[in-house]
Amino acid sequence: MRSRDFKQVDVFTDAPYLGNPLAVVLDGGDLDDEAMQRFARWTNLSETTFLLPPTDPAADYRVRIFTPGGELAFAGHPTLGSCHAWLAAGHTPRQRGEIVQQCQAGLVRIRKIGSPDGGLAFAAPPLRRASPSPTVLAKVAAALQLKSHQILAAQTLDNGTVWLGLLLADADLVLALSPDHRQLREIGLKVGVAGITSAQDTALLIGRSNREARAFTGAASRARAEAQLEVRGFAAPIGVDEDPVTGSLNASLAQWLIADDRLPERYVAAQGQCIGRDGRVHIERDDDGQVWVGGRSVTCIQGSVTL
Repeated sequence: MRSRDFKQVDVFTDAPYLGNPLAVVLDGGDLDDEAMQRFARWTNLSETTFLLPPTDPAADYRVRIFTPGGELAFAGHPTLGSCHAWLAAGHTPRQRGEIVQQCQAGLVRIRKIGSPDGGLAFAAPPLRRASPSPTVLAKVAAALQLKSHQILAAQTLDNGTVWLGLLLADADLVLALSPDHRQLREIGLKVGVAGITSAQDTALLIGRSNREARAFTGAASRARAEAQLEVRGFAAPIGVDEDPVTGSLNASLAQWLIADDRLPERYVAAQGQCIGRDGRVHIERDDDGQVWVGGRSVTCIQGSVTL
């Protein structure tokens, strides 16, 4: 064992302790899988990451992502939090204006957004989606105590991590959910649930260009209550009953719901309210069709860890 630089970062927030915490070991060199998994169980956070030298010459760094229950090929808030920690440690990307992260799912592009403290955004990996089986959907609805008519749409979403995505009738229904986590664990699926918060404004935005949407939402984007989507993520199968704020889920929800004209090309999602958090995830699909998922991060703990 030896001392290694360590940070604990709060992601998708500009106020400490209101987002999703991430443990980052900045030097994961010579640690084996068992040591990484053991430390991730000990931190008991939804994810813990280990930064390593890249093996792909196009990448700036490599990251391995662990939950208390296992390793993930990709996850959103660990991507932004790891990049935040890597930059704060004094590293400089090879390419100006863009950082390239290597993970098990491949290369992920990350860019700064807005002003210098405006946060970071990652390019959502390609999405594979399919209709879930009616049997599975019925089991999940029962675990969430939902009636079938309350689910407007459902898709199995896979962008490196798999979620069953549900769109409910409205945001209040999402916030009122009281899931049976034991049943969800037995079903073995991570479930992401979303509801539109402002149907009238959202309807006005759909079909507008990105420039028009930015103008329309410019003032609202600076407010705390401007979110167009309320999201909750239940990940009992990997040891996390409810994730505070989830980048991979919000990425796949955006790719699905924008493509199906249920949401505009630029919006803000809120997540975490039911467990005492207040995360904000900024979504934008650019003119090339790439969805970017962004937010701010703050360092809450920094020092060293013996591993």
